[in-house]
Amino acid sequence: MVLYGDAWPKLQLAEPELDVLKKKRNTGSTMQLSVNNATNGRKAPISPQTLAQLREGESGTLDRLELPEDVARRLMELGFLPGHEVVPARSAPGGEPRVYQVDGSEVALRRETAKRLILRPPAARSRKS
Repeated sequence: MVLYGDAWPKLQLAEPELDVLKKKRNTGSTMQLSVNNATNGRKAPISPQTLAQLREGESGTLDRLELPEDVARRLMELGFLPGHEVVPARSAPGGEPRVYQVDGSEVALRRETAKRLILRPPAARSRKS
């Protein structure tokens, strides 16, 4: 129960269990924040995850094709098979389509199609080589 005394802003506590509000307590808890610049900052290069993210001359190993069955089958006939190395070559002046080298041949793909060709993570690529 809280009672107001003669001085208006002064608060008087009538019950002893509410006396804990006056005491300052040290909870002993602290929070520490650390940032790993190698993964969170712009200093670390981001590894490409799709064929569209590869830069000209870089190579990537296909992991899977996330396309409709008929489109995926046609690309596999052209050499885009999981486990095969693909290297982006030149592109049209507007950036699309882009030519990719795979199995000794060159195939032009739209960016939307290349975004659906997933690459293996870098660690998996180095183990397979």
